[in-house]
Amino acid sequence: MTALNRLLTIMQTLRDPERGCPWDRQQTFASIAPYTLEETYEVIDAIQREDFDDLRGELGDLLFQVVFYAQMADEQQRFNFDDICNAISDKLERRHPHIFGDVTAETTQEVLMNWEAIKHSERAEKSQHSVLDDIPKALPALMRAYKIQKRCNTVGFDWNSLGPVLDKVHEEIDEVMHEAQQAVIDSDKLEEEIGDLLFATVNLSRHLGSKAEVALQKANDKFERRFRQVETIISEQGMAMNDATLEQMEAAWQQVKVSENKD
Repeated sequence: MTALNRLLTIMQTLRDPERGCPWDRQQTFASIAPYTLEETYEVIDAIQREDFDDLRGELGDLLFQVVFYAQMADEQQRFNFDDICNAISDKLERRHPHIFGDVTAETTQEVLMNWEAIKHSERAEKSQHSVLDDIPKALPALMRAYKIQKRCNTVGFDWNSLGPVLDKVHEEIDEVMHEAQQAVIDSDKLEEEIGDLLFATVNLSRHLGSKAEVALQKANDKFERRFRQVETIISEQGMAMNDATLEQMEAAWQQVKVSENKD
């Protein structure tokens, strides 16, 4: 028995109506979906930590999610695991005509241009006439903003220089501050302007060659690392964080930054 067949057999047993696991038997596509998202993030975390022993296990957990969906779909006579494999194989061959067909693509840019043209054709076949039709709404907001902007770029709806992009960020900051300084704040309008600012910032990040989701994750990690060191410094001064003043915490923060810069 191959490793994959072993996994598929285990999944069938877990879902068996008579001798399967009560928890596994009661799951649905909707109930499993949050676990799929969680496992995806755990894979990414292992990659970022470069913990390849952990990554092996996390990839197994993610593969199990696919196997779980395949088993439930097979029970409902919708599709099975082989259908999933054939679907992605067909897509990969269709989207790589420069490898499996007679199309020529010598550079990465040519490959991406062909890829977008093929995706456009696929959307048309599905009666998806907007370039934005198949962008999942469930994506994290920064990732979705990036994909929306990238798609718009493929049809020429994009600035071709950095100046207007930066001007838009400044404009959105001004609009946020205008709403924030009203005598009576309209919270919905303020939230809308903050959203516009975030969208413009994602656009700036994209034009500078960076993915905002990745950049913000790194900023989160940096802040967390520094804040933990601040906690250590405050503790070494014989205080709890709740007892320290903002000035004392800020001094510790600057100490951490100076220490990192020396390194």
